[in-house]
Amino acid sequence: FFTSLLILVALFGVAVGETVHKVGDTKGWTMAGVDYEDWASSRTFQVGDSLVFAYNKDFHDVTEVTHNDFELCESSKPLKKYKTGSDSISLTKPGLQHFICGVPGHCNMGQKLQIHVLPTSLGPVAAPVPGPVRSQSPSLANAPQSQHQMAPSSLQSGASKSASWIGFSLLALILTF
Repeated sequence: FFTSLLILVALFGVAVGETVHKVGDTKGWTMAGVDYEDWASSRTFQVGDSLVFAYNKDFHDVTEVTHNDFELCESSKPLKKYKTGSDSISLTKPGLQHFICGVPGHCNMGQKLQIHVLPTSLGPVAAPVPGPVRSQSPSLANAPQSQHQMAPSSLQSGASKSASWIGFSLLALILTF
C-alpha cells in the first residue's frame, strides 16, 4: 500500500507541472487582432506542455513547418498539418517549433507562431568533489589553472519546482498519519 501511495504522489507531482497554452488566448488562432510573437514572448514553453489551437476550420488550419518555411510563409512541405478547428499539440522535444496558417495570405498577414520549447528540467547539478591538494612543480606554478564549478540549472521552471513541492508536501502529510 505504501509503495503504491508513493508512486501515486510521484505521478501527481509530475502531472502538475504540465501547462496547456491556448494559442491567442480568447481570440484563438486567427488573422485579426493577435500578435503571436508578442503572445509567445510572454510565456515559457517546456517539453510536456501542450498548445491548443482553436479556430474556424472552414477558414484556417495549423501547419507545422521548418524554420525556413516559417520565414518564407511556405506551406507546401508541412511537417504536420492540422485541420480539426480544435487541435491539441503536445510539445515533445526541446527547441524551436514553427506553426503557420496554410491558407494563402494568412501567414503573411501575421498568422504564424514560433515558440522555443525548453527541456522539462535539468534539476540541480551537483558540484564535483574536490580532489586532494597537490603542490605544484616550479614549471607549473605559472601555468593557468582551470576551475570547474557547476551550479543549479537556471532552466528549472517554477512549475517544476511547484510540482516537486506539492509532491513532497503530500508525501510528508501522508507520512504523518
